[in-house]
Amino acid sequence: MTQSPNNVLNPYYYRDNFLRLCDTVEAQYEDVLGEEEQLLLLRFRALAFDAQCLYVRMVSRVGPWFRVSRLAYPELGDLGSALAALDEAGLLFFGEELAIDELGRLYTRAEWQQVFAPHLAEQRFKDKAALLAAVDGLPLDDSTITAMLCDLDGGDIVAPWGGDQVLLLQLLFFGNRRQSLTEFVLSDLGVANYFPYNLDRQQRLFANREALDEYLACAALSDCWYELRDTGDAQGMQELALELLSRQVNFESTKSRWHRLCNGLARDLERQGESATAHALYAASECHPARERRARILERDQQWGEVAALCEEILVAPWCEHEGEAARRILHRARRKLGGKPAPRARDHFSELHMSLAQEDGSVELLVARALSGDWQSVHYVENSLFKTLFGLAFWEQIFAPLPGVFHHAYQTRPSDMFEPVFRQRRSELLDRRMEELRRCDLRRELSAAYSRYQGYLCTWVDWRYIDLALVQDTLVVVPPEHLLAIWQRMLFDPLENRSGFPDLIALGKLQGQYSLIEVKGPGDALQDGQKRWLRFFQQQGIPASVAWVSWSGD
Repeated sequence: MTQSPNNVLNPYYYRDNFLRLCDTVEAQYEDVLGEEEQLLLLRFRALAFDAQCLYVRMVSRVGPWFRVSRLAYPELGDLGSALAALDEAGLLFFGEELAIDELGRLYTRAEWQQVFAPHLAEQRFKDKAALLAAVDGLPLDDSTITAMLCDLDGGDIVAPWGGDQVLLLQLLFFGNRRQSLTEFVLSDLGVANYFPYNLDRQQRLFANREALDEYLACAALSDCWYELRDTGDAQGMQELALELLSRQVNFESTKSRWHRLCNGLARDLERQGESATAHALYAASECHPARERRARILERDQQWGEVAALCEEILVAPWCEHEGEAARRILHRARRKLGGKPAPRARDHFSELHMSLAQEDGSVELLVARALSGDWQSVHYVENSLFKTLFGLAFWEQIFAPLPGVFHHAYQTRPSDMFEPVFRQRRSELLDRRMEELRRCDLRRELSAAYSRYQGYLCTWVDWRYIDLALVQDTLVVVPPEHLLAIWQRMLFDPLENRSGFPDLIALGKLQGQYSLIEVKGPGDALQDGQKRWLRFFQQQGIPASVAWVSWSGD
């Protein structure tokens, strides 16, 4: 969406948004907040207006330390009284003894050179890091170095108290550690228009303080893993794996993060040759690709009986299509090693178009669309956008259904479990009922009405920029309902994997059934696994689809 010219931020928008965050968190999580969070809210609300504004400005910036002389907010005027109010309320720290690395971020190289040149015999250094190292080697303690730098402009160094508590409030509001107060700004500007789904305390993510503490503990372990990856600490990874394996996750709010952490750490250990520990971590995980990786470790160790048993278990109820496909391939090899006669593997035989085109500016997909336009009423380059949009319009209310723990705030474009196996499990009754409604209704009328009803609201599935109402209507005229229903069923089985891999083009005729999906491959390009899976599915369902193999004329 484009920004509305009428949506102008008031100069104190950041304070208003922070208060909105505080109000929402208090309403939903008052019983979960600890003493320090409650103390922060109490102190903040008691502040005068300008002091509230300054506090939000500081906790929203990268810090935690700031030079008072560099704090400049025209809408607040003189900051002296606001700083004094923060100090009196216990919401301000003064930096009187900071370490070199903390001070290094606050002062420029020229300023360091100016202050410490007399102590360094006016030496010159190749970079700031070398200069800081030289200052660190001087017989001066941290408090002296801090005082000398502060004397440069006669100002203090300050930091807001409660930064960790603010981060926790943001986690409770957004349900993750990725989003921040920026989300409010985008909404206020009209850049982002979020669907007004239902929010209430009964559907919150964290049931109690124990659930929140478990999530925070898992987040801390994730941070530790990232640090170990950056440093390449193999021993530390082994110790972290033992820590993970010794713990038990009890709350739904932590499980998906926990399983992803187990998978990620296990993959790193697997690459280091620590197969046993990796296998144990995969066994503790309940999300893809844990079972596939276990099967591959067993295969590498030539444990053929265990490989076959695990693959057969996967094929009974695969977590996703990728897992099922991998299990079939591994099982084929295991049965051969066990002396059995594996079923012959099917070969792909997709419908093909071989096209020789003059190489011109623009994408190969658009060149193919232009070349085919004389044979069809219209040809559109849609890739994944069209069928994702149709899916989003068809299941909008089910996607935004108010289930416990999936909508945490008013700035989401999808439920938090959208791309997890539990999405369809939790909504099985709703989705079954909706599929039956879609079988009985006029899809063109139903989805056209949905397009008009929801247009402009943000949804992960719907691309308002490229898919207009006319294309939706034209598609629904020629694509038989049974084809769309089959495609939607497959998307519901695995929304994460099956939201991509669709053919690049759709060619439309005039009557129902007169259409074709076309995957375009330029010289040297090859079909990806996800694309092959969709093409196989189209063959099974009788959906017209082909691969256009392009060569350049004159090559």
